[in-house]
Amino acid sequence: MKKTLYLFAPIFILMIIITSFFSPLINMSENISEKVLRMHILANSDSVSDQNLKLKVRDEVLKQTNILFKNCKNKEEAIEVSAKNIDLIKNTVDKTIYENGYDYTSRVFVNKEFFTTREYKKFTLPAGNYDCLKIEIGQGSGKNWWCVMFPAVCVSGCTEDFDKTLTDEEIKMVESKNKIIKFKAVEIYERIKNAI
Repeated sequence: MKKTLYLFAPIFILMIIITSFFSPLINMSENISEKVLRMHILANSDSVSDQNLKLKVRDEVLKQTNILFKNCKNKEEAIEVSAKNIDLIKNTVDKTIYENGYDYTSRVFVNKEFFTTREYKKFTLPAGNYDCLKIEIGQGSGKNWWCVMFPAVCVSGCTEDFDKTLTDEEIKMVESKNKIIKFKAVEIYERIKNAI
């Protein structure tokens, strides 16, 4: 019993410190994760050919989802469109795999999963639990690729699409280069929270 107490007491104290000091940032990070739908693609392996295939699948799925998500006004609508079109998206994935000379299977599904802090060219997304459209190619054990499906940042590549979804304060946060260290603290908090 004492060993357990000695083990969890520092973790508990660390959580209290992080929560109290970073509470506004944690709350804002969690709000962002509730407004964003991400895409997560896992390659079959880390081989060059499997990584190239992953990027080809990405390109074809982005072309398709750009059309599918065009009229979505919020993340919930994007999730609904994703769920309703899983078979269509999977067919696109399978067709791309086949046309490139592979016989891998694929899995396509909507999921909620933990993402680490991710720095893009123009913005940074804090760590957290995000809904995502997940695509696994073959074994799904290779390096992954992810982006923001809604708002359509990975399609357009421009952060102006955040204007329709995030508050001004949230936009400042994701576009600020000074938040990386604080985002890492939020990431530690989120990892501990997920482990408990």
